[in-house]
Amino acid sequence: MNIEMTEMTLSDLNSIKSILNSDFDDFWNYNIFKSELENENSKYIIAKLDNIVVGFAGFTILYDEADITNIVVNKNYRHIGIGSAMLKELITLATSLNISVLNLEVNSSNLFAIDLYKNFSFYQCGLRKKYYNNSDDAILMKLIIK
Repeated sequence: MNIEMTEMTLSDLNSIKSILNSDFDDFWNYNIFKSELENENSKYIIAKLDNIVVGFAGFTILYDEADITNIVVNKNYRHIGIGSAMLKELITLATSLNISVLNLEVNSSNLFAIDLYKNFSFYQCGLRKKYYNNSDDAILMKLIIK
């Protein structure tokens, strides 16, 4: 499987605008994502398989740390390694930008994502009770890069 990774641009976002809510779940709306792409402290990548957008991921930089804002895979392409490939690419990008720590939060019920992050040596560093929809907890995780 050859996944192409590139920096995401507004034209990429515009090309997938019509499928954001149908093919990707729990996703920000178009306008929020557009403002993220326009933020100079945010970096996003897009994953394509056979020229089809199958995922995207990004982080926001604050000094020498970054918060992963999302890793999203198209519903039809999950559990085949795309999330892992994007996370690896984000870590590589963070390293090239001299970021020393990556932070994220993940829904405590998202066991696949938690396992993914643990496989990349993220560790739990906190918990936000009833963070998602006032019911599910958010697990805070961290990866020390340097």
